Amino acid sequence: MLQLHYLRMYMLEFTFELTPEGKAGATWPIGINPPFRPKTRFEVINWEYFTEEHIYSCADSSPKCELRGADRADVNSVLETAVGRLNERYQPQLRFRKRRLLNGYRRFDPTRGMEYVLDLALEAFTQKGHSQVIAKRVSLLKPLSAVEIIPMPYVTEATRVQVILPVTAHDQDFVGNFLDMYVMNALDTHDNALLTFLFVYDPFDAQRVSQTDVFAGVKAMIGEVEKRYGDVKIPWISVKTEVPSQVKLMDIISKKHPVDTLFLLASVWTEVNADFLNRCRMNAISNWQVFFPIHFQEYSPSLVYRDQQPSAASSFASEALRDGHFDRHVFEEACFYNADYMAARTKMAADILDNDELLESMDVYEIFVRYSGLHVFRAVEPALVQKY
Repeated sequence: MLQLHYLRMYMLEFTFELTPEGKAGATWPIGINPPFRPKTRFEVINWEYFTEEHIYSCADSSPKCELRGADRADVNSVLETAVGRLNERYQPQLRFRKRRLLNGYRRFDPTRGMEYVLDLALEAFTQKGHSQVIAKRVSLLKPLSAVEIIPMPYVTEATRVQVILPVTAHDQDFVGNFLDMYVMNALDTHDNALLTFLFVYDPFDAQRVSQTDVFAGVKAMIGEVEKRYGDVKIPWISVKTEVPSQVKLMDIISKKHPVDTLFLLASVWTEVNADFLNRCRMNAISNWQVFFPIHFQEYSPSLVYRDQQPSAASSFASEALRDGHFDRHVFEEACFYNADYMAARTKMAADILDNDELLESMDVYEIFVRYSGLHVFRAVEPALVQKY
């Protein structure tokens, strides 16, 4: 007969007598925060469902994928811990041997650690040698531990940022908004930032540039900005290529700037502002760390608001997650020092011997991950919002 028991257990031992109320006052181990309580439905932490073979929350948004690697090792460790604690609690009356995971749920609470809820089918043996299958629900917490302050090199918000904007013929219709935001947030505020355009011509447009320049309108806008701000120069570089590889474009830019240049690689949809420029300065550390922010991508207002009027408040707030999402699949924006890029690029060149096909398929993020040996910092960036 299948019996159902409920048991709450935790992976830390603690003393009940340390609280004024005694046993009743110690609902959690000493130093472990209580579960996070969301204030709105947008703050709810999702549970992930898993079995011993599969997980139903995949990085590529697939409905089901194989449980492997560190995830599989972690689940096996948690299952062994659960059975071991059950044996500690119920021996000598019961002894659990074989176990089977019926259902598994987990979620990461950033304030305290990884939480698990396991439904286990266990073969239990009594002192008389009789066996029966018992189902138990076990809750476990794998707490965050060994938190330490890591010394970091000194950085300052006074560093000059070199903004690099690659533009193709298909992107030029969106350059106007980028330029308006740059003028308002960098030039009008006298921020220590410089902008360089990288015009990417395909071979056909490059042959006709003397008769018809596809980027003539953009260059005219740049000229208007330079005329309005007499001491401002916005240079541009022209490149002819069939495949605008991010790496090939950065190779050209890198050779034209000093090694201590702090680059901000942007796209025409990036809205440059002071908060993000300062975060770029603080998170990109020469010979130590590169920064790849995850921008906030807005949904279509016609779908989000329908018949309502869009809010005039800040683009990103605690309730604004309904307006968009952090797009972790895009790596267009990046902050890094030229010396770090050159060092990683040199290692890559020695490894692949300048294979053009491989260069066209790789981006700057992959180069830093594979060849730099630096800390690649990837984090959500609320100050970096891309309009729909």
